[in-house]
This record gives sequence, C-alpha cells and structure tokens, in this order.
Amino acid sequence: MSQLSHLDARGQAHMVDVGDKAETSRTAIAEGCVVMQPQTLAIVRDGDAKKGDVLGTARLAGIMAAKKTHELIPLCHPLLISKVTVDLDLDEALPGVRVRAEVRMKGQTGVEMEALTAVSVACLTVYDMVKAADRAMRIEGIRLVHKSGGKSGTFTAGGTEAETL
Repeated sequence: MSQLSHLDARGQAHMVDVGDKAETSRTAIAEGCVVMQPQTLAIVRDGDAKKGDVLGTARLAGIMAAKKTHELIPLCHPLLISKVTVDLDLDEALPGVRVRAEVRMKGQTGVEMEALTAVSVACLTVYDMVKAADRAMRIEGIRLVHKSGGKSGTFTAGGTEAETL
C-alpha cells in the first residue's frame, strides 16, 4: 500500500522491525538557526542573559534531546548512541545562532531523527534563554544535511558544509 516503512499493508503505523538488519556505522548531521535582533545576539555573545550561559545550556539540551529522541518521536527505536556533538556558532551577519549536531553509533537503524531532535531542542533552548529580550526570534532551516551508513547509503544535502565530509 505504501513505500513508507512505518506503515503496514493496511496503512496503519507500526514500529519497523530492524532485528534482521546488519549493524553498520551510522552518522547523521543536522543544522538549523535561531534568527534574532542584533541586540539579542549581543546579549548571547556577552554572556548577559539573565538565565545564564545560553550556548552551554543549549548544547547540553541538544545532547540530552538526542539521547531521548525515542521518548519524543513515537516510532523511533531507543538507540545506544556512541557520540553526540552540538556546536553553536554566533553569526553576526544572520544575525543569530547557527546550530549543528552530529550523532554517531553502530547499529541497525539510522540516527537522523536524533540529530534533528538535537538541533531542534538546542534552538528552542536558545529561544527560551533570551525570549525576554526578543520574542520575535525565528527558528529556521532545521534539516538533515548528511547521513551515512545502512542500506540506503550516504545522503548529503546540497549547499552545506557537510559536502566536504
């Protein structure tokens, strides 16, 4: 009925059985950004946010989110992630904060959702930390930019730093 792996022959959602799939090294990289007023970016840059360390808190939130993705997304498998990195960079030209997450593991299913969740929650945390100064911030461009491993092979989105991997 469908080419979507999370739907059965009757179109009902189910968790995919990955038990017979081979273990391979899996990597996923996602990105996104929080666009804000230049004054808000200065608060982040100067460490003047009333709630504390914006970038450090967002980094930890993103890492924690990657590890809990299966609790947030109904059909995701719990995974034994081997590495999560969340990088946050200030971009004066945007102006805002660019977020990039990389998730790695060796297993039977991919880590794309974990990387996307890490970026999403890190962006939400940046918003939460400085929303008192700028409620008009926008979270934009959250997307998968690279994935490797598994039967479907490697995917790299166009127009990203991931192309150099």
